[in-house]
Amino acid sequence: MTEFAARVEQVSISGIREVFEAAGEDAINLGIGQPDFPTPEHARRGAIEAIEAERTDAYTSNKGTRSLREAIAAKYDRDYGLEIDPAEVIATSGGSEALHLALEAHVDPGEEVIFPDPGFVSYDALTHIAGGTPKPVGLRDDLTLDPATVEAAITDETAAFVVNSPANPTGAVQSEEDMREFARIADEHDVLCLSDEVYERIVFEGEHRSPLEFAESDNVVVVSACSKTYSMTGWRLGWVLGSNRRIERMLRVHQYAQACASAPAQYAAEAALTGPQEPVREMVSAFEERRDLVVDGLEDAGLEVPTPSGAFYVMPKVPEGWCDEVLERDVIVVPGDAFGANGEGYARLSYATGTAELKEALEIIDDATRAVR
Repeated sequence: MTEFAARVEQVSISGIREVFEAAGEDAINLGIGQPDFPTPEHARRGAIEAIEAERTDAYTSNKGTRSLREAIAAKYDRDYGLEIDPAEVIATSGGSEALHLALEAHVDPGEEVIFPDPGFVSYDALTHIAGGTPKPVGLRDDLTLDPATVEAAITDETAAFVVNSPANPTGAVQSEEDMREFARIADEHDVLCLSDEVYERIVFEGEHRSPLEFAESDNVVVVSACSKTYSMTGWRLGWVLGSNRRIERMLRVHQYAQACASAPAQYAAEAALTGPQEPVREMVSAFEERRDLVVDGLEDAGLEVPTPSGAFYVMPKVPEGWCDEVLERDVIVVPGDAFGANGEGYARLSYATGTAELKEALEIIDDATRAVR
């Protein structure tokens, strides 16, 4: 009899998706993790012009077009002063595929992957799919990941640890000191630091720093994407970068699973990276205003709210029954335990939606909070 692979049986449909499917059609959606802004015009135009010039009809290089990889490399020089060889980049089908490639290429069956809890749902699932053993670790009170906690969790079986800043679901931004420590840990323990930097441009306080800036070995691999920065979630264009030997192994997975990223999306991404950045600044400014509105509204409702410094999520502590009460009133929020056991007692709200809807949702949340207290 045909059976299913054990690694797949350990993975379930995301709890986020279950919340969406249970909500009414007219619900206010504070659960979705995508910007509500249009893709910048110059990015869309980049794809259109490439299509009209018949440059998108064939496979690109497995790694992606040379011009896109040059644009990605130039971004790291511009933003972090890093000299990245375009050969050290693979264009992927979103940040999700980039995470998948990194874990598949570096994790043997039974090896451990350390990641934040609460943390992005894919870390646990993709570790299982790679045959690895998930090892979630808790966060500080401000919902940042403590390097000391990561270091204490490392064993002889550890293959990798994941750093995510700005973070989903918490919106927390790691300090430069933390990132230096993560790089040191990767160097000294000879384990992979997988740095998920998909939200790197959406920062309100402080600045985003990458452990790649501080590592003395090649034990840091970076994942990022156009999805959040340029409101291009549907375009499915991300990338992974690392040393040549690591990229070569990840390419072995990519070429058989994907062949290459979508050609039109590659040209759109190139245009996004090389064109005007004002749409990004405008979007981040709007998110910061919404962040302040939401944090104030939740605090007025009597909830304890760690103030997020980036991304577009907020994760308040909530009383028992709160999520169900809010969902019954047609406001979609995601229970914190969808992001790991340590998320219990929290909820994730996305403020990637319009101000009018946010204000309406906050009024409903205020009523719901009073109802469960």
